[in-house]
Amino acid sequence: MSGFEEGRDPQSVGRFDVPEQVPAPDAEPARRNGHRPAAQAAPTPSTPPTPTPTAPPTPAPASADGVDGGLSGGTESAVSDRPGDHWDRKVANGLAFLRRRLSGDYEVDEFGFDSELTDAVFHPLLRLLYRDWFRTEVSGVEHVPVDGPALVVGNHSGTVALDALILSAALHDKHPAHRYLRLLGADLVFRMPVVSELARKTGGTVACNPDAERLLGGGDLVGVFPEGFKGIGKLYADRYKLQRFGRGGFVSAALRTGTPIVPVAIVGGEEIYPMLADIKPLARLLKLPYFPVTPTFPLLGPLGMVPLPSKWLIEFCPPIPTAHLTDSADDPLVVFNLADQVRETIQQTLHTLLERRPDPFGP
Repeated sequence: MSGFEEGRDPQSVGRFDVPEQVPAPDAEPARRNGHRPAAQAAPTPSTPPTPTPTAPPTPAPASADGVDGGLSGGTESAVSDRPGDHWDRKVANGLAFLRRRLSGDYEVDEFGFDSELTDAVFHPLLRLLYRDWFRTEVSGVEHVPVDGPALVVGNHSGTVALDALILSAALHDKHPAHRYLRLLGADLVFRMPVVSELARKTGGTVACNPDAERLLGGGDLVGVFPEGFKGIGKLYADRYKLQRFGRGGFVSAALRTGTPIVPVAIVGGEEIYPMLADIKPLARLLKLPYFPVTPTFPLLGPLGMVPLPSKWLIEFCPPIPTAHLTDSADDPLVVFNLADQVRETIQQTLHTLLERRPDPFGP
């Protein structure tokens, strides 16, 4: 907004105009400092008084807070010149987000992945965990392709599968292309009412070859943890000892699509809920793969679900190409050897990371 309004004389804005007629000597506004000035000779009608030229006062510079904005048509110009309020923008963005969610004006893919909800809600929460609570250090991100498909294979641990969620958030934040990791989960995850919906919204799907091949064929990053419940349900005494990788179904999916396999080692998940025992009868009663006993659960009840602040290290290893083995996707020997190569790579990297992190709860 300009310093003057359209149609108004620019010279008359920001100063006090000189009156065209001199007021009478006995006029009340002529008082100054509580007394009337000395008597003046009254002008005759034939000789009009000659007004003494008075230089107009120099206009005061416009203040930053709009104090003299009233002389220039209000305070709107001063307000509009200010930078936008940070919290006002946050509130406006939040209301716009809620309006889109309530009106259904958002997109999900064929698997139910909601990228907007993931960026706005889930990743900020996970970011507090991996960055501030677990103090996670990530290395080797350059081994993850900038575009195109890849199968990210990691070790599983922690009693509760937080390592998969932390890996997906950390990869998205640290990767130069901010790629999403589409996680493959066990059937139990997608049989639980609330957990199933959250898993779908964040990009997860059932760990089966058809879904994995469709995602890889579409150029996505796919994350898999071949140890399954054997990995996250092992005792603390067996920490960082990789369990069997099943039948190598993840290798078959990679071979059929010619997708490189990127092994990743995660240190820190074993200490968040150290499992001291597994109450198997109670697990069978509740139809769970295990019922953990940790130093804080079930002794402290819901407080036992707060993870311990262990120090995390995540390292992505160089990719293992599979494009030259696409004709061997159904060869059990090739599948087993490749799965064993991935497992050994992760296990050796875990040993290296543990040497770098002598204190599980250090800085």
